[in-house]
Amino acid sequence: MRYVPVFFAFSLVMVTACGGGDSASGEGQDPAFLPTEGAAPGGGGPLGAVPVPANNPLTAAKVALGHQLFFDARLSADGTRSCYSCHQNEDGNGGALPTAVGALDRQLTRHSPVIWNVGYMPTFYWDGRSGSLEAQAKGAWGGGNMGVGADNLDAKAAEIGAIPGYAEQFEAVFGDRGATAETVAEAIASYERTLICDNTRYDRFMSGDQDALSEQEQSGLELFNGKAACATCHTAPFFSAQFATEGGIYYNVGIGVAGVPEDQVDVGRMAVSELPEDWAAFKVPSLRNIAASAPYFHDGSVASLEQAVRYMAGPGVANKNLTPLIMDRGLTDTEVDALVAFLGSLTCPGELVAPELPGG
Repeated sequence: MRYVPVFFAFSLVMVTACGGGDSASGEGQDPAFLPTEGAAPGGGGPLGAVPVPANNPLTAAKVALGHQLFFDARLSADGTRSCYSCHQNEDGNGGALPTAVGALDRQLTRHSPVIWNVGYMPTFYWDGRSGSLEAQAKGAWGGGNMGVGADNLDAKAAEIGAIPGYAEQFEAVFGDRGATAETVAEAIASYERTLICDNTRYDRFMSGDQDALSEQEQSGLELFNGKAACATCHTAPFFSAQFATEGGIYYNVGIGVAGVPEDQVDVGRMAVSELPEDWAAFKVPSLRNIAASAPYFHDGSVASLEQAVRYMAGPGVANKNLTPLIMDRGLTDTEVDALVAFLGSLTCPGELVAPELPGG
């Protein structure tokens, strides 16, 4: 995959992607990302420009349409769930529950992740099974999150597109293509690409504002990059090595295996790659907004940030595929407190704003 940065001139409300469920999508990654007219969000900050696919260029009208669709529960099978339902402001734009609940009150198997900066990601879902935001949107919409069913997406899109306010927008944005499963996914994905978190206190500190972090937080930053070795996997500026490779990076850190029979363990990435070395391995999540988005890990099994830090700085849970990167780092209580304090400096200042939805 080739990424070419572009710059997007208009200013828009930031938004999130529909993730965290167990819906399936086998669609692959777009073959190339090319420059488009206008400018992409995030061009001037520490993260660089958001990659934009050549076959889905950003426009203000398309993003505005995607913003509405992202918040519209009428897209779901029973009118109870929108994309936003799993990524609300009060939950740090991750999930409040250990594992997500989809349309029709379906209990899903994984936690809804924080998705600030989702437009930079190379793959989506905890196991990386979707290769583009567009494919991920269709997967969540047709799968358990929204419950529509993959074969019913065009019919649901036509139903949404028949609402007068939406009808005008789909015609203006997509012309003769109208409202289809593809155009709905393209609009939502475009909106998600405007979700940028690049002005945390950490970012201000790295830009030269020495007062942006307290002494304790600065000590935590030193530990993060040094003794605790967090930066090995949670690499700045995204605080995840996931963003550095085309297919993403996946590790077994021992979560979800304790006391679980081996044949009942969520195999994670192995279900996609079919490689034994990916057994019970999951993507490295970004730590941006981590302090605001408990609970943690792919199964939401860890309730507090302090517990998560202690786990990741400890020996983990032994299993047949535990990554050697998990080891006891010998942190003191004071050092754990400093790390937790530093992670608080990664809290994103923005929030999602609900738009007015078309009636009908």
